[in-house]
Amino acid sequence: MKFTPQSIPDLILIEPTIHGDNRGYFVESFRQDIFENLLGFKVNFIQDNESKSTKGVLRGLHYQLPPYAQAKLVRVIDGNVLDIALDVRKSSPTFGQHVVVELTGENKHQLFIPHGFAHGFVVLSKSAIFSYKVDNYYAPEFDRGIAFDDKNLSINWQLPLDILKLSDKDKNHPTLANARDLFD
Repeated sequence: MKFTPQSIPDLILIEPTIHGDNRGYFVESFRQDIFENLLGFKVNFIQDNESKSTKGVLRGLHYQLPPYAQAKLVRVIDGNVLDIALDVRKSSPTFGQHVVVELTGENKHQLFIPHGFAHGFVVLSKSAIFSYKVDNYYAPEFDRGIAFDDKNLSINWQLPLDILKLSDKDKNHPTLANARDLFD
């Protein structure tokens, strides 16, 4: 596995080793000992989630507040997504900055997103299966979001905004400047 810190160093791109032959491939997508020893992150993933979405579906930008904050390890099983992690830690020197990575079923890349980041993705392919591990359970009363189209964030979702498909909840998140609940 190759671990590459992104422009916001707490975000780590993980490129697993792909073992392939005429039967297909094998990928070790997570090993806690390597993850903790090489990255120094102590994380206890407790739940795996999976979603299937069609082209133009945008999910996010979501985060949960403490004590239900979630670290995530995200990947795409099939298809192609543009994945975004936004720093919502007010005391961080990278507050309000984001990282964009392309995750595909082909490249098998993963992104580790620690506590203090809003996360979202948009499907670029006909459809995509998105999978992620979290270190805390979903708690609706601690769930928050940032507007995907916040002009001050300048996120390029790579698709025209008028074709994006969002939940009603995701259409109504505040801008970062108007968000009341962020990380310190």
